[in-house]
Formats: sequence, structure tokens, C-alpha cells
Amino acid sequence: MSVNYIKHLENVFAKISLDDRLSTVHLGLYYSLFHQWNLAKFQNPISICRSELMRTSKVGSANTYTRCLRELNDWGYIDYKPSNNPCRGSLVNLYRFDTSTDNSCDNSCDNGNDTTPVIVVRPSINSINKKKHINIINKDRVDSEIDQPTKSKREIFISPSLEEAILFFKEKNKSNLDAEKFFNHYESNGWLVGGKSKMKNWQAAARNWMLNSDKFQSQKKQPTPGNLNVNQNKDYSVPL
Repeated sequence: MSVNYIKHLENVFAKISLDDRLSTVHLGLYYSLFHQWNLAKFQNPISICRSELMRTSKVGSANTYTRCLRELNDWGYIDYKPSNNPCRGSLVNLYRFDTSTDNSCDNSCDNGNDTTPVIVVRPSINSINKKKHINIINKDRVDSEIDQPTKSKREIFISPSLEEAILFFKEKNKSNLDAEKFFNHYESNGWLVGGKSKMKNWQAAARNWMLNSDKFQSQKKQPTPGNLNVNQNKDYSVPL
């Protein structure tokens, strides 16, 4: 005889409503077990997968999951047979509540003359794929660290003090005045290169400043094209 889906649930929830020991976690876990039993065409026992049941029943802790299964077993809602083999799933027999006479576990619902239960054992996904899952997580973490450097590894620009700038210019045989011009220029614009980009290396900017200053001074010394070269010390009292 097949299980009466509606009558079974009605009797289960009537029993649950009078049982103050049960919580919403128990209810979610039982309904997930019933769903698996329904998919197996109400064949007992069913092989269960912890990760799948935790996902469908919204149980977030493995300890809570195991505790609630044992309590459902102790309180007469299921017959829980835990597996000690990590490669084999645990088994659960669900009691029938669609009849008013007996709640014992029925190994066969409607199998004709064949009363031998068919057990489909699923491998434990948690135990088989645990190592593979950890390796994938570790690989993704390493790839992320290689491709995208963290903020702690990035260089942070610190602007120099006037004394540091003067010392640096002095090492390059430049005057204090040049150092002060350099410092005042960039201090006034927030240490931006070209007035737009944030400076990354002030020493490199100082060297460019020195090169441009030398180039400007050399251009000032050259005579302007079109002007006469006049000897400033010429004695105009001497006849031509």
C-alpha cells in the first residue's frame, strides 16, 4: 500500500504541534527528510547526504544537524542509522503516519511480491570532496594574491620636509635656493606632477627639476638671435 502524502503530513504536524521539544530546526530537517523519502517513492531506508540536507533544511551547523537527527530518532519520528564509513552515507527509515494503527518503519510501500528493500547508498560528498574543495579555495587565494597586490604592499607617498629637500639638493651640488623653489612649488600644489597626478617619488621629481633648471640657465646665457653682440668694455674714445 502506498503512502498517503497528505494524510501523512497532517498526522505528522498534528503530532508536532503537541510536542514542545521540537524547534523550527527539527521541522525543517524532518521536511527535508520527507522530501528525500518522497523522491525515493517512499522506499525505506533512504541514504542521506549531510551537505544536501543542511542546504535544504537551512541548518548552518554540522553539530546542530547531527544533534537534531538523533533527537528525531529518540523521539520516534525517524529511525536514524549513522554510518561509520566516510565513503558511505548514513541511512534513515521514516515512520509512516498516514495510518492510525502503527507508526513502525515500513520497508516496502507497494512492491508487489518483492519485499526486499532496495538500498541506494550515496557517497558522502563532504568526506570525498573535502580535500578537493580545500585545494580549490587555496589555489584561488594564491592566484588572487599574485594578480592583485594588497594595499599593504603598495608604496605610500610621503612628501619631504624642506630640510630633506635642501640636503638632497646639496648632495647634487645644488644651492639651497633651488631646493626651496622646488619645495615651495610642489608644496603649494599638493605634490602633484603636472598639476594632475599624485607624485610617487619626490627624489625623481627633484632630479627632473635640476635638469630643467640647468637647461633653462644654459638657454639664458645664449644670445638671442637677431641681436648684436656688443662688447661692453669697448672704449668709444678710440677712433674707428
